[in-house]
Amino acid sequence: MALTGFIVIATETMPAGLLHPISAGLHTSEGAAGQLVSAYALGTVIAAVPAILLTQGARRKPLLLIGILGFLVTNTVTALAPDLAVILIARLVAGAFSGLLWGMLAGYARRIVPEELKGRALAIAMAGTPVALAIGTPLGSWIGTTVSWRWSFGAMSILAVVALVLAGVVAPNVTGEPAALRLPLRRVVAIPGVAAILLVVFTWMLAHNIMYTYISSYLASALLGLPVDLALVVFGVAALVGIWLTGVVVDRHLRQMTLVSILAFMLAAVILFLGQHHTVMVVAALAIWGLAFGGAATQLQTAMGRASGESADVANALLTVVFNLAILVAGIGGALVIGRNTTLLPVVMFALAALALVVTAVGRGAAFRRDR
Repeated sequence: MALTGFIVIATETMPAGLLHPISAGLHTSEGAAGQLVSAYALGTVIAAVPAILLTQGARRKPLLLIGILGFLVTNTVTALAPDLAVILIARLVAGAFSGLLWGMLAGYARRIVPEELKGRALAIAMAGTPVALAIGTPLGSWIGTTVSWRWSFGAMSILAVVALVLAGVVAPNVTGEPAALRLPLRRVVAIPGVAAILLVVFTWMLAHNIMYTYISSYLASALLGLPVDLALVVFGVAALVGIWLTGVVVDRHLRQMTLVSILAFMLAAVILFLGQHHTVMVVAALAIWGLAFGGAATQLQTAMGRASGESADVANALLTVVFNLAILVAGIGGALVIGRNTTLLPVVMFALAALALVVTAVGRGAAFRRDR
């Protein structure tokens, strides 16, 4: 599951480190290349909820294999595509498979372990996310700048083959959600705490992605000479520490950790704005940002799992839709921001995170309960 998550996130974020090679190779602007992220997110937004609703009762292993196969095909098409239009279509389809996988992985991981280990199991299954940010995206950026951006996506296809084999051999084939426990979509949204968690997901993920997608543009405008791949490594390694810390304490101190993570995230935004022409300060901000954001997916999915109970699969499909809606808006909104003034990216990042902090702080009832 962690390897699958790695492929999904690395595929999604790969263009962030390849904006220049892709735009140069396809003879388009960096803003247009950034829409490869938006197309992927749009596919997820469209497909996630229908995919989960249609497959609620299906066994999990075949769905996992189908999702991985989808990434094998779409990344191969992206690597071989002749123009931007074909790549955008492939990214849209990849996003649809992402919606299927993210909607089921959290419930899949939590279903195969005892109650007292569900948070830790989810942290392990989601570990592919920070590893992708720490290794996948920077490595893809390095491959793209030294060989060709097409090989970056080709590497994801090779990993998909490995994941297919491993999943076929070792993944447990658990059942889907029993029919008697399935709630209509509107009733899942109405579960106390679910809507508040979705609002935090949207604002926090939008804050993150509006900066992350256009990090290369930010670094270029700052005139630091800091390579994009090195910046992404700093962020990603710190994110690994963040996911480790989350895994250790998430089952006991979810609320406190979420609040501290968002506050640290806001601190990183302040440093990115005030210290944008100082390499040491930017590197420190990247490390704080990664540390704060590394466990975000686990924290939010754990909160959603607690709030939604037996409806966790549908609730996490909604979480996936909102997550990727934020990425879609970030791709478009970020392009508008860098078209006017790239230095405003950290300001937008801070303002959106502040809203997420407020919602988290007041959601101490059903959404982000006071820890026992």
